[in-house]
Amino acid sequence: MPLYEYELCEGDCAICGGRFALRRPINAPEMKTCPLCKKPVRKVISTFNTPTKLKPLSITDAKKAGFTVLKRLGKGEYERQ
Repeated sequence: MPLYEYELCEGDCAICGGRFALRRPINAPEMKTCPLCKKPVRKVISTFNTPTKLKPLSITDAKKAGFTVLKRLGKGEYERQ
């Protein structure tokens, strides 16, 4: 089930804190009110977590990951590394 984030349309709330996240089925109807304080809410586009690399990938790393590494020789000409 996906995780959806919501925030209050107006004001603040001591119960829900003004922002909350819920797991809901994809086919569930759109949520219009907070389940705790019953104030109107809107869906928020949330951020996502991506792994960070400390160094750029090398040719060796790319080959180990299964990628084909090509070097450009000229216009439309490539050589496999």
